[in-house]
Amino acid sequence: MNGKPDVTIYSDGACWGNPGPGGWAAILLSGTKKKEISGAQPQTTNNRMEIIAALEALRALRKPSAVQIFTDSSYLVNAATTWMPGWKARGWRRKEGVLLNADLWQELDEVMSKHQIQWTWVKGHAGNRYNERADALANEAIRKLGLDQAGG
Repeated sequence: MNGKPDVTIYSDGACWGNPGPGGWAAILLSGTKKKEISGAQPQTTNNRMEIIAALEALRALRKPSAVQIFTDSSYLVNAATTWMPGWKARGWRRKEGVLLNADLWQELDEVMSKHQIQWTWVKGHAGNRYNERADALANEAIRKLGLDQAGG
């Protein structure tokens, strides 16, 4: 990526139990503009929520962009930067067999192809303002499901 990204994204997923009710959120920053998006599913996994957070953030972009994505999911960063080409070459399978979340990886691959993306891992719950906000939004999305569970 040359120079400053057009869009900076902070994404996060959360799950109360794994599997369990889950939420995802992303914060998109571009110039002086800021957009927050989030959603939830009643029964999912943390990894699915992490992928969906990045996927929905990229889907929210109206035009091809230079994007920097910050996430506290090393699973997501490693998959997007290292593992996906091999999975794709094997028909969306791992060397060892079945690829979990293959549906989402295929969707993410398609959306990623429209943008120039730099993935950056950030330590979760370490005081990064936007990572903390994305986490709070993801957990709020779970609360909005109306489930009577403690978590977060």
